[in-house]
Amino acid sequence: MIFRNLLPLAAVIALGACVSVPEVPDTPAGPVTVKIVGLNDFHGNLEPLSRPIGLTDDAGAQHAVRAGGAAYLASAVAKYRTGGDYSLVIAAGDLIGGSPLVSSLFLDEPAIGAMNRIGLDFNAVGNHEFDRGWRELKRMQDGGCDKHGLRNPCAVERDFGGADFSFLAANVLTEGGTTLFPGYAIRRFGAGAREIAVGVIGLTLEETPTLVTPSGVAGLTFGDEAEAINALVPEIERQGADAIVVAIHQGLQPEPGTPLSGCGAIAGPLRAILERLDPRVDLVISGHTHRTYVCDFATVDPARAFTVSSAGYGGTLLTDIALTIDPAVGEVTDVTARNVVVQNGGIEGITPDPSFDVFQPDPELVAYVARYAQAAQAAEMRPVGRISGPAPDPGPATEETALGNLIADAQLFATRDAGAQIALMNNSGVRAPIVPDADGTVTFGDIYAAQPFGNALVTKSYTGAQLLALLEQQFDEDGFVQTFSVSEGFAFSYDMGRPAGRRVVSATLEGEPIDPAATYRVTMNSFLAAGGDTFTVFADGADAVTGPTDLDAMEEYLSAAEMRHLPAVGRVTALTRD
Repeated sequence: MIFRNLLPLAAVIALGACVSVPEVPDTPAGPVTVKIVGLNDFHGNLEPLSRPIGLTDDAGAQHAVRAGGAAYLASAVAKYRTGGDYSLVIAAGDLIGGSPLVSSLFLDEPAIGAMNRIGLDFNAVGNHEFDRGWRELKRMQDGGCDKHGLRNPCAVERDFGGADFSFLAANVLTEGGTTLFPGYAIRRFGAGAREIAVGVIGLTLEETPTLVTPSGVAGLTFGDEAEAINALVPEIERQGADAIVVAIHQGLQPEPGTPLSGCGAIAGPLRAILERLDPRVDLVISGHTHRTYVCDFATVDPARAFTVSSAGYGGTLLTDIALTIDPAVGEVTDVTARNVVVQNGGIEGITPDPSFDVFQPDPELVAYVARYAQAAQAAEMRPVGRISGPAPDPGPATEETALGNLIADAQLFATRDAGAQIALMNNSGVRAPIVPDADGTVTFGDIYAAQPFGNALVTKSYTGAQLLALLEQQFDEDGFVQTFSVSEGFAFSYDMGRPAGRRVVSATLEGEPIDPAATYRVTMNSFLAAGGDTFTVFADGADAVTGPTDLDAMEEYLSAAEMRHLPAVGRVTALTRD
């Protein structure tokens, strides 16, 4: 049972406007159930994932299940928002960005359109919402065909209407001090003295500027998450909220093998935020880590008895949540939550797993997705070259891969005219494997899936001392540890057993040690060039030359040879401490 003590209102700090949407039905006299469907990290996955997802059920058994796709997600949401007196659908960010070609080729307009049809009510902004900059994100909310990047908007729907749901951004402030989007909303059900009100706060992780191209968030300030939430709670209670829901694009990291509705040890970057939250919060819908969990935070702090959920990645799961509210006292008396697999039904040649619900596709979404898939097909299936074998999953950000090296080689090849000697690729920007046809043929869709962000290549001059400092930033304490994929002829070794700032053991170009006093021309994508992923030294380079996009570079590189052989690994060496 969950009871919240009403605290007296002192100063109110309102970081966002209230959006109140009354509904007509009268509130029942007894306890009221509000069904909430929790979503996160959809990433424009309009079609079912091409591979099964691995799951551990609540009994500990392992499963591989075909899941996801907007049409199937629509059917699942329709089922699980029923069974209560009222309902909401709330997402915790990254609806768009890092998306498959069928969505991202069209600036994720179809992902917004799909969520309109699914019935999403609110979405907390995530870091990927800012991939194309905040002005383009405003277009996602407001609609229209203004162009903010390289691709033309409104290519399929000539009058893109924007989101029918509300983006929320409690900790994202503009230069004028207002929030980019409202910080919270209040949805009211019923009428008069028996009214029920649910407050929803939405926000992204404070580190968002380190995860996107800095120019896309220029002028914005991303504040402390707990402070932003706690500042709004008193105002939401003053407006009569009976329940407070937080949707936050930050997550926990349960240990492998945790059941899909389990929790395990409560660890990960979200925990420190939760430990500071106002106890009047009832529910936290989270994301970002792409993990699956339902946690009772009272096991950490009995005073903070809220439930914390996350539904994995790509629309392959949803969280089925029920809030029981006593309208007589305006309190949440119970919260239940479980994760549900959005298992595909009706796919020819695939037998569903009987351990999980099976969903048939929603006909309206089938037609809507097919419209975009047909528009994307010509680009997706166009051959761009041949490679000697499959380039496997990118793997951890510290793992050197043939695919990462191939991308770096392509970037060096495409920028030689700008004087490039070295190309560096962030491993976290490699999003999917490349699996060629039997004869080695690779399509535009293959290379697009691997690099879906449409970054331009930038070549700059750095001293050897700057280059070495840049390599050290792979392993410093600012942000997460990741190594670069590096182009042919360049190599380095590192030792994580050494102190930060001294972990690069050696770095060579064509076998010669990097000379701190010499100057080197280095190519990187535009995300890194602006200091993305906390690689701030990239922003210090001189004599910048902007070249082709990363996709154009890869296509040019592949088409310049009858067959490109995948490069061997061994350019990056991890050493152990003696």
